[in-house]
Amino acid sequence: MARARALPTSDYRQALLETFAVNDRINQLILESLDPRAWQAKPPGRNARTIAAIFTHMHNMRRKWVRLSAPHFKLPADLDRSRCTQHQAKTALAESAKLCSKMIAEALADGDVMQFLRDGWARPWPAGAAMVVYMISHEAHHRGQVCMLAHQLGFQLPVRTRSGMWVWEKLWKECGFATPH
Repeated sequence: MARARALPTSDYRQALLETFAVNDRINQLILESLDPRAWQAKPPGRNARTIAAIFTHMHNMRRKWVRLSAPHFKLPADLDRSRCTQHQAKTALAESAKLCSKMIAEALADGDVMQFLRDGWARPWPAGAAMVVYMISHEAHHRGQVCMLAHQLGFQLPVRTRSGMWVWEKLWKECGFATPH
């Protein structure tokens, strides 16, 4: 006999929403402090993505997740990695973060059968904590690429940014939250 899915508590839902917001704040922190010369600089190796391509990919993946999982939402514009500016990526990521937060809130609030679809080829998951962790892990992976690539290109991020990514209490406050749950 299948059990009904238990709805997460409001504290749990809030913690996931805040964690996703802090995740995006880290993206914004990197974009704010990244040397503009690194944005479209050619990376070493064959077929390697530029930093611009990595950030546009992150935004465009968010759009895909929302398009597939919450098709009733109005999508922001996609980004072209060859023409997107650093400022456009910063603005677009802020917009897609709000949309993803709305999707997360909806998925966690009502216990509906919303499913998280990562891609057309992947099996759907029940929307919930695993969805949020997947989204954050995807972006953390690409932030690591950006940090490494900026360093390899000779545009290492400032120490205040590299260390600031780990001061979550401060990031939480910058996002308007009291303290981590």
